[in-house]
Amino acid sequence: MQNVLEKLDELGIKYEKVEHEAVYTCEQAEFVKKLVKGQGCKNLFLKNKKKEYFLYTLPDEQRADLKTLGKENHLGNLSFANENDLWDILELKTGSVTPLGIINDTENIVTVLLDKKLQGQKVLVHPNRNTATISLDFDELLRFVEHQNHKFVLV
Repeated sequence: MQNVLEKLDELGIKYEKVEHEAVYTCEQAEFVKKLVKGQGCKNLFLKNKKKEYFLYTLPDEQRADLKTLGKENHLGNLSFANENDLWDILELKTGSVTPLGIINDTENIVTVLLDKKLQGQKVLVHPNRNTATISLDFDELLRFVEHQNHKFVLV
């Protein structure tokens, strides 16, 4: 597993990092917003019936409407991928899902879906473990995704 923070440093991407106790839900991570500035994010690892995989990042207070998301973006019926797929493809455990996990997807299987409401903001995401959070500019997150040669869609 390549260290995502080393990759961000290599790319010259500025971020602020805070260490904290393990968090598994957006509600548990609410306190992090007092430690570092940024928009909290919810990250969902999804798949469709064709076994295509998606990592959907949206504001943490927003409800994810998978039916509409799949229909409006021509992705088919979306459902949550299982823990085995999460580990096999992104080398992440439940509670640590992050768009930065694509660093471990060397076959570029996953398409990143980024909610347009995050544009122009600092976003809070895990650096591939749920005991830390980093704050980085949305545009820098996009640059990271592009550098990893992953497709992304603004939804």
